[in-house]
Amino acid sequence: MSILWTIIIGFVAGVIAKFIMPGSNEPSGFILTTILGIVGAFVATFLGQALGWYGPNQGAGFIASVVGACIVLAIYGFVASRSSSRTY
Repeated sequence: MSILWTIIIGFVAGVIAKFIMPGSNEPSGFILTTILGIVGAFVATFLGQALGWYGPNQGAGFIASVVGACIVLAIYGFVASRSSSRTY
């Protein structure tokens, strides 16, 4: 059940992260944004468990998931802009 909860929170966190970090470098598609939000929630859960903030069966909270989603969106925007600027 904790994985399902992380997916739901990540979905909402991805949408909120898109509103917090609007710009041309982030993905513009709704589905890609929410997938990156879910990835951010999983990253926040993993880091929180590794740092001892959460127990083994606990997921990241809403604020941590939004922060994780913002970080993943920023990294994706950076990587996407670097790969599109290369000339072959």
